[in-house]
Amino acid sequence: MSPHNPDKRKFFRRTLGGLGALLLAGCDRISGSEWFPKVMSAGESLSKSVHKTLVSRKSMAQEFSEADLSPQFRSNGTSNPDNPAYQAMAGNNFADWSLKVDGLVEKPRQFSLAQLRALPSRTQITRHDCVEGWSAIGKWTGVQLSQILAAVRPAADARFVVFHCADPMESNGKDLYYESIDMDDAYHPQTILAYDLNGKMLPVANGAPIRLRVERQLGYKHAKYLMRVELVNSFEKINGGKGGYWEDSNDYQWYAGI
Repeated sequence: MSPHNPDKRKFFRRTLGGLGALLLAGCDRISGSEWFPKVMSAGESLSKSVHKTLVSRKSMAQEFSEADLSPQFRSNGTSNPDNPAYQAMAGNNFADWSLKVDGLVEKPRQFSLAQLRALPSRTQITRHDCVEGWSAIGKWTGVQLSQILAAVRPAADARFVVFHCADPMESNGKDLYYESIDMDDAYHPQTILAYDLNGKMLPVANGAPIRLRVERQLGYKHAKYLMRVELVNSFEKINGGKGGYWEDSNDYQWYAGI
């Protein structure tokens, strides 16, 4: 394509304009921008590259005080999965639940909720920014994902961590929700598997018994109702191949950094 092609110029103006909105509008307003949910894949790569250039992958998301907590932390997405197996576990207070961690690892493991709670914990008060246009500040406690990775020993060719959930997104009970992050975010100190919200056991509406908190990305990346963590080197054979339910079905950005 010629560099003077008007369609190409229009594409780059739209992509760069979206990036400008990301940088200037602030977290509360990002989800209102029209370019965000359906940006083209080339634009996504550019967005990720610019974000990585301007913001260190080791930088921390802003943390707040308890005085800043929202009066209510609303549920994003599903509030009670229509999944008989999940409902049975919830009815037993998740005593029979376990988190499988496998894929490209040397030592696949399964962790009960009690085992996860017995590991060293991290508590952080952060803001959740939802693509639907709302934000809330909550206090999260959980185990750092890096501790889980240390226990299973990722293979050298592991590039992504995929989170498989108990949440069926279709009435037929199929197409379970899933999301993924890269290894940079997986090892970030604020990336945790949270089991408490505001000092109490995580409610079902907010993702019990365990949800992902990846604090430098938008809300749809924070997978709820976790059942399995899989390490992979490609999304090619996972569902639609784009790394997440909304990425597959609605062309959402895979990298949703804020």
